[in-house]
Amino acid sequence: MLLNIEESQLVLVDYQIRLMPAMWEADTVIANAVRLTQIAALLEVPVFATEQNPSKLGGSVPMLDAALKEAKARLFSKMHFGAVEEGFGEWLVPPPKPVQGNARSLPKHLQKPRAPENERRSIVIAGCEAHVCLLQTALQLLEDELDVWVVTDACSSRTERNRDAAFDRLAGAGAELVTTEMVAFEWLRTAENPDFKAVHALIK
Repeated sequence: MLLNIEESQLVLVDYQIRLMPAMWEADTVIANAVRLTQIAALLEVPVFATEQNPSKLGGSVPMLDAALKEAKARLFSKMHFGAVEEGFGEWLVPPPKPVQGNARSLPKHLQKPRAPENERRSIVIAGCEAHVCLLQTALQLLEDELDVWVVTDACSSRTERNRDAAFDRLAGAGAELVTTEMVAFEWLRTAENPDFKAVHALIK
């Protein structure tokens, strides 16, 4: 199964000023998170970012913060490690709107709330710490029956062992493990895509 750009959303978890200096291979992870954000913005994929207890851990690191603003990303502040606990899932897939008017007078097929026609149920997710906030958020999204794609080279923890344990658990739960370049080329699909050169320049 390949990623479908029409069904994708990008979620970046907790790349924060006071957290990132302690992360394994932090510079590489931040660089890939920035690339993902820039590629998503170029290809018009919706972008979301979370921040854990920002009054204590600060906002997103400056390099990523600039890319998020350029991408017009929506920012979700949280206290729970898993963002879905605080309603983040409804940002990604808003609940269906209730039927307007007198439901009894409508035909049966119009009486139930309708799901949005252009639902994006493939969540491309990366972040820190992989074994805490990323893991819990991704597992909650899987429980909500969303397709979860974890971008491994844009994730980290304080130790490599914790990061890899998160990947093992997520794969076992049904998440797809991918890399930044996999995401980019699956969103593009063809070298004839008009944005191919611009995306290729970002990942060279």
